[in-house]
Order: sequence, then structure tokens, then C-alpha cells
Amino acid sequence: MKKELEYKNIPYGYAHCFNENCPLRDKCMHYQAYLLKPDDRLVGPTVYPSAWKSGKCQCFSEVKLVQIAWGFSQIYKNVPNYLQTEARRSVKHYFSRGNGPYYRYHHGMNKLTPAQQNAILAILAQYGSTDGLTFDHYETDFDFS
Repeated sequence: MKKELEYKNIPYGYAHCFNENCPLRDKCMHYQAYLLKPDDRLVGPTVYPSAWKSGKCQCFSEVKLVQIAWGFSQIYKNVPNYLQTEARRSVKHYFSRGNGPYYRYHHGMNKLTPAQQNAILAILAQYGSTDGLTFDHYETDFDFS
């Protein structure tokens, strides 16, 4: 079963590209976002034509599916008890200094990209083994990073 890109799945604030002459348009997430844009949407973030330089688009984002994740209840299991508070603080600092973003990723309101997943595992590697660590939930979705 192939997953269909729908406008409701495009993150708020994601730039749209309306360069119909771009040779990469059929493979670009920004152009696909533009094609799905509702007719009543009149303004929003865009990719400017100046992004095209030296035969390459500086903002090209390939349409592809990736494995996104959320939930942190299992990722601290290899961290010794006396280091868990520090490890959790380090992961929270990865997102920001506050608890809000951490809990949005923990509860699935925001989803972790593969790069974010790798960054968190790299942080946890400083506190113990990352063998067998998994996030609580995974799903396949389009890459908007």
C-alpha cells in the first residue's frame, strides 16, 4: 500500500515552491506542497526563485518516506539509575531548555525525524549502551525535514 501525500499532513509553516519550470519539481516536497495547496490559501512561506543557483536548488527536499518516532519510556533503560536524571536533562536540552517540546515528542504531538532519533541516541551513548534502545512508537511518513 502506497501512502498518499495530503495537504492536511503538510506541517504548518512548510515552504511551498511555485517554480513550475524547475526540473526537480516532480521530486520536490516543496513543489508537491504547492500543488496540494487549497485555492483559498492566499499567503504563506515560499521558496524564492533565488534558491536556484549553479544548476541546483538550495532548498530541494526529495519526496520520500521515512520512519518517524515518538515516545521516550524505553530509551533510558540502559542508562544506570544514578545517571538517568542527567541523561533525561541532556535529551530535554536537545529540544530546548523547557519541558514543553520534550513532552510533545514524548506524547506524539510532534514526531522525531531520523536525524533527531540519531541525535538522541548519540546523547544517550554518553551515558551507556544504546544496544536495543527503541522509541515507543514508529510510523512511516513523508520527510518534511
